[in-house]
Amino acid sequence: MTRTDERPLIYDLYENPVSGAEIEARSFAAIDAEAESYQLSPAQWEVVRRLIHTTADFALAELTCFSDDAFTAATKALKSGASIYADSNMIRSGLSVARLQQVNPSYRRDDIFCHVADDDVADKAKQEGLPRSLFAVQKAKEMLHDSIVLIGNAPVALLEINRLAIEEGIRPALVIGMPVGFIHVLESKEELLKTGLPHVVLSGRRGGSPLAVACLHAMCSVACEQS
Repeated sequence: MTRTDERPLIYDLYENPVSGAEIEARSFAAIDAEAESYQLSPAQWEVVRRLIHTTADFALAELTCFSDDAFTAATKALKSGASIYADSNMIRSGLSVARLQQVNPSYRRDDIFCHVADDDVADKAKQEGLPRSLFAVQKAKEMLHDSIVLIGNAPVALLEINRLAIEEGIRPALVIGMPVGFIHVLESKEELLKTGLPHVVLSGRRGGSPLAVACLHAMCSVACEQS
């Protein structure tokens, strides 16, 4: 076991208490101070700042793309209590129902859907030799129209969302397209941009479930400010 004669740093916090909320506020202030001059609206910066807070990656300010109707669509959907589809259970677990309820008090955990771990989805994926994320989206097909879709993990899920929009006229209210990785990632994001769906997309290979969650949380804050 490593030993040190120095006093553990946690005692500084004991002696000078700072709440979690104050730490978050200081973090946002530090981001604002360090950020360069980006051509973003206040609503867009609300999202980008939270993405930076999640990753400490200022490059995200130049990689985040918003459709012109992203915030209008998000606010309308959240205020109406639109169902939410997530491509990973990490997103489903990470979304704060309390934040959603600030926009619409009727939100419950059961309004957030994810089928990627369902037995029937896993069985079909095994039979077909294709990713579970594809069949998870297909299972959710009937509830995707006018829903909020968060893709933070699986580019194949985003490809299927795109196909449903292009071929079957299924139009989610908003798609947060932030899959991460190296295969199908760039193509899925670029295709989403062409669908005409309201969207927030993280360009390039970066992404991840925490970023998709952070994005929707920030959009909840924007929706509350617009109330």
